[in-house]
Amino acid sequence: MKYTFLLYSDHSLRGEPTPEELEQELAVFGAYIGALSEAGVFVATDWLAPVETAATVSFAAGEAVVHDGPFAETHEQLGGYFVIDAPDLDVALEWAKKCPVAQYGKVEVRASAMQG
Repeated sequence: MKYTFLLYSDHSLRGEPTPEELEQELAVFGAYIGALSEAGVFVATDWLAPVETAATVSFAAGEAVVHDGPFAETHEQLGGYFVIDAPDLDVALEWAKKCPVAQYGKVEVRASAMQG
């Protein structure tokens, strides 16, 4: 079954990383991706562009309305995702606990509604 990890963190608490911090963060995520791959559960991952570049589409009075920014005004921002293929939720949760973002943010775990 496929599970998506939605990665949330508050970038205002961390500030802009130095080149050394960015290199270290890339290494940590690289190791996590390597562990997922080695276990045979890795499907996909990506970082998202900054929330300032987001747009939200909704309908009002039957017409599409485009808003700048994310839907919810929160400190934590969706910054990326992982998709894994795990046998059950318990296994997916164990991998989510190992996700680097879990150390400083939140990892929301959702099963795919469309299996097969």
